[in-house]
Amino acid sequence: MDQPLFRHASDCRVSRISPADTNKFVMAVDPLVDRTPFVSVVEIFEVGGKTPLHSHQHAHEMFYVLSGSGRAHCGVTTYDVAQGDTLVLPPGTKHVVENTGPERLYCLTVMVPNEGFAEMIRKGETMSLDTADRAVITGQPAQPAMARR
Repeated sequence: MDQPLFRHASDCRVSRISPADTNKFVMAVDPLVDRTPFVSVVEIFEVGGKTPLHSHQHAHEMFYVLSGSGRAHCGVTTYDVAQGDTLVLPPGTKHVVENTGPERLYCLTVMVPNEGFAEMIRKGETMSLDTADRAVITGQPAQPAMARR
């Protein structure tokens, strides 16, 4: 990458890794297209949704909570997370992030280096954002159907 990257939220690819997954990804920075050494997504966890237990051999992973609340199990430590919280995991940390709140959990997730994360997301099923997702992603309040006319 040798030029600045600018992308509107509405232009981001949205996908779910597998049909059984309880979260979807809004690809803000795609290293396969944008030629960056990292991937950045908004990860949307359904109520009760969570990642599988996993770790990354070489990558650091950061979660910044945009909206909602949840719990992150990292090795032997558990953190309650909510809007405005940041969690950074070093390589090799086994972890699970789960939505324990009454609404969807939205996290800005960055992984450096990519370590195959973008490829895994890209192989998944293409999804779309609903009104609630768009409101969080764009920072614009959801408008009732009557107000959109």
